[in-house]
Amino acid sequence: MASVGEYEGELGDMTISVDINKKAKTITIADKGIGMTVDEVRKYINQVAFSSAQEFLDKYKGVEDGKSIIGHFGLGFYSAFMVADHVTIRTRSWKGEPAVQWDCDGSPEYSITETDKEERGTEIILQINDESKEFLKSERLEELLNKYCRFLPVPIQYGTKEETYKEEGSDKEKKRKVPNIINNPEPAWTKKPSALEDADYKSFYNELYPYSTPPLFWIHLNVDYPFNLTGILYFPQIKKNFEAQKNKIQLYSNQVYVTDEVKEIVPEWLTLLHGVIDSPDIPLNVSRSYLQSDPNVKKINSYITKKVADKLSSLFKKDRATFEQQWSNISVIIKYGMLTDDKFYEKAKDFVLLENTDGKFFTIEEYKAHISDLQTDKDKQLIMLYTHDAEEHHVYIDAARQRNYDVIQIDNIIDNHFISALENKLEGVQFKRVDADTIDKLIDKDEKVESVLNEEEQTSIKSLFEKVIDANAATVVLTPLSPEDNPVSVTRPEFMRRMKEMSSYNGMDFAASMPDQYNLVINTNHPVMGSVLGIADEGEKESRIKQLHDLALLSQGMLKGNDLSTFVKRSFGMLAS
Repeated sequence: MASVGEYEGELGDMTISVDINKKAKTITIADKGIGMTVDEVRKYINQVAFSSAQEFLDKYKGVEDGKSIIGHFGLGFYSAFMVADHVTIRTRSWKGEPAVQWDCDGSPEYSITETDKEERGTEIILQINDESKEFLKSERLEELLNKYCRFLPVPIQYGTKEETYKEEGSDKEKKRKVPNIINNPEPAWTKKPSALEDADYKSFYNELYPYSTPPLFWIHLNVDYPFNLTGILYFPQIKKNFEAQKNKIQLYSNQVYVTDEVKEIVPEWLTLLHGVIDSPDIPLNVSRSYLQSDPNVKKINSYITKKVADKLSSLFKKDRATFEQQWSNISVIIKYGMLTDDKFYEKAKDFVLLENTDGKFFTIEEYKAHISDLQTDKDKQLIMLYTHDAEEHHVYIDAARQRNYDVIQIDNIIDNHFISALENKLEGVQFKRVDADTIDKLIDKDEKVESVLNEEEQTSIKSLFEKVIDANAATVVLTPLSPEDNPVSVTRPEFMRRMKEMSSYNGMDFAASMPDQYNLVINTNHPVMGSVLGIADEGEKESRIKQLHDLALLSQGMLKGNDLSTFVKRSFGMLAS
């Protein structure tokens, strides 16, 4: 009322106190505000169907900040009867009229009488019912106050606490009881960015999410046209295989907590961020479909996306070294945004990074220039080789390096979707995992290599390997490679493997039951193939074939259980012979 000019007196102490009386089974909420007259009690408390909040807004329509009624008016007062058998209101108005007491047990009947309250303000006394006795527990009530009132713009006192102090001129410590103020009426997001330092932002993050890992950086939102929006969004440290976020963005309306489910208000990919947004322009009591079409929500959504893109672009341009250091934490957010938001993609394509197995970072255009001379195939396609695990794929990466090819690391849970999206966006670019085929077929330059084995020998060696493989999972492929390449190797076809991984990520149950398909590639130009064919003893020949097959599986971590034990015993036997 004072903020809109209705009340011009001294405001005094605006603290709201909350107290429990376990013996009386009551919770009392009291303030020293402007109070109510008997007519105002009848109007705003009794007339349940009368929209007092709307009437209040209409009365002060056009007054600056009129929308700040949210959180300052008794909207939803009758929800008190969900936990209380009886509610008493004792109030004295600033207008000097007699104090009033209102009593009701939740029925249509109520009483209004004069009372002896001396001080200006209002007390609400809830007689807690038996089903809601949990709210008479101090820790439970404090939990609720901390969640819903922690940033209300007026101090909230919940009992008292002890503090240690020293009297002037004395070193002796003493203790005294002081009001226990459980909220922060002036949180960081309500202040101007120029008034805050890095330490203030980090301190506020710790206030929001105690014991969390410090954030990487943040964005301070502060706009009053064409909509009102303030807040601070933090970029957290996110694991590559990110889990459901524990620390969510919190939505407030004029410092009144609303929810931490903001999917319809901010883009879904930005729900990975942490922090607070505060806006009185977001409709709070409407359906999800209405929210999605609300013009202010759309504007806020676009504004937040632009601010995030601008922040990332600025960091990349001004301090690329730091941007690269933080890439492992921010890459999920950026890639997720590029997958789901075309406007963000257009901005982010200039600062999204690709990291190779040597730990060097490139933008997309930088990397295309880096590999174009050597990694363009016969069809003029630029082949970007990648690995999800450099250790597991060491053999394949080594083969690529022998040809001076470069390999990037793609090891994030959403990267299969990301590279598929890039293939659709980038003309003439294909991504191939290094174990998808032999290196010369991954980047096919139409260079013919003749096999040293004749057709009969090739048929014979293929037949030998087909006897030892699982035909449901593997296919024998004969390929004339360099004699320096491995005699036998395992490759996993790109399309089938990527489809299975993407299906599994999307929660499709059938994906888990799909067998791991692989090709067993036989290098017909390796000397060992001629040696195997020259073995007269069929038992020894089969043993050598099994050994070669198992070595190929072992190199990729695919030999396990009984098969691994059998391989070890066979290996020792060969050494002993």
